[in-house]
Amino acid sequence: MNKIKIAPSMLSADFSKFGEEVKLITENGADFLHLDVMDGVFVKNISFGPKFIKEARPYSTAIFDTHLMIVEPWKYIERFADAGSDIITVHYEACKERLVDTLKAIKSLGKKCGAVINPDTPASAIKDAVEECDMILLMSVFPGFGGQKFIADVLPKVEEVRNMINATGKDIDLEIDGGINLENAPLVKRAGANVLVAGSTVFNEKDRKAIIEKLRNE
Repeated sequence: MNKIKIAPSMLSADFSKFGEEVKLITENGADFLHLDVMDGVFVKNISFGPKFIKEARPYSTAIFDTHLMIVEPWKYIERFADAGSDIITVHYEACKERLVDTLKAIKSLGKKCGAVINPDTPASAIKDAVEECDMILLMSVFPGFGGQKFIADVLPKVEEVRNMINATGKDIDLEIDGGINLENAPLVKRAGANVLVAGSTVFNEKDRKAIIEKLRNE
């Protein structure tokens, strides 16, 4: 299986010193920095946009994993690509029949792409998009706010999507986001996820390097 990678969710960082937080979490071993973009429409919260990402980019060499929780994401992907995103993921629920075209548009900008599904969306919804993806992101909470409790019912879907990925024969990451901690990290890895998004679990610890290593290896 693909190498285990840890993607701290920057939504849990201290925004008053965001550049410093980006720099430190990279130095502490983060593989990806998970950047949650929320528009207040697709989800009931607002976070930040491309300008914020562009200004954070010089502080890190880690992969910027930009998760668009916005309506009509195809209208904005070029701005997020220009801002320095390395991977741009978009929700099936926001794209529906435009999902594959949106993924292709992201790749045409020279970026990696991914499809995201919410906890109540079946894996079959993205069946026709898997081959286009560099990563698939499964939400293990309903998106919009950090600090939520992990939804264990998502575990069988992790296995199902890992099987879908394996059937393609391609090197596609399987990311999981929502309530990830030291207790459930082994479960999601066993089910087939290899990229773990963790917000409060990482940022609430003084020794962030140690918690990142524990999430990766335990």
